[in-house]
Amino acid sequence: MLTTFSGKGTPLSQGDVATAVGSLGGDEASLWALVAVETRGFGFLPDRRPQILFERHIFHQRTGGRFTIAHPDISNPTPGGYAGDAAEYDRLRRAMELNEIAALESASWGLGQVMGFNAQKAGFGNAEAMVTAMVASEASQMQATIRFMMASAALLAAYRARAWAKMAFFYNGAGFAKNHYDAHLEHYHEIYSIPANRPDINLRTAQACLTYLGFDPQGVDGVLGSRTRVALLAYRRDRGMQPGGLDAQVLQRLIAEANI
Repeated sequence: MLTTFSGKGTPLSQGDVATAVGSLGGDEASLWALVAVETRGFGFLPDRRPQILFERHIFHQRTGGRFTIAHPDISNPTPGGYAGDAAEYDRLRRAMELNEIAALESASWGLGQVMGFNAQKAGFGNAEAMVTAMVASEASQMQATIRFMMASAALLAAYRARAWAKMAFFYNGAGFAKNHYDAHLEHYHEIYSIPANRPDINLRTAQACLTYLGFDPQGVDGVLGSRTRVALLAYRRDRGMQPGGLDAQVLQRLIAEANI
């Protein structure tokens, strides 16, 4: 039984981004749009566990509904009951106590929020193997997303053509319109079509490190906002450094201290 979901939480490198764009086709703006919609830009929680969302209706389906009467909050024919962020792991663990395999299959994982039951499409033998990879790094999460998308010619074609409604259908299912999935993809693609708006990888890495070390920049998005400035100043002050922003020396120290 999987007992821990925490790893180093290593963020994407610029090489990882380039590999993803090269593998999927399309443009970099499309890739960041997908990431923004699925995980608000980062694949890990502050405690270095992968971002997840536990789907009670999937657990209901994969266990034949036998736990639904006793545990309707984690097994239910109707989607919902989300707790959000770290609290999703509480739901997952309760489900794992009932049926570990079905529980892992019933959560979406990492940057691309790939469902556990899609593990084989994502290139893994089973959900447990996929989750183990997801824990390691955002690069592994991205590779799983790439393989999942490449397993569907229709999904990949829609992504490359920026046919957002079709992509949303193949990626998120027939109910995509309920949450305006396609509109959000289009919105973020428009934003990231401007190169200056795309995440700065070094800053994004620094934000991840600051988060892990307890200096909350309130998001890992590669954008230098006021909260990131405050977090950097607090970190520098705490380490006896002169006031300032992010430079190569500070970045390397952050990476070393966060052990990513």
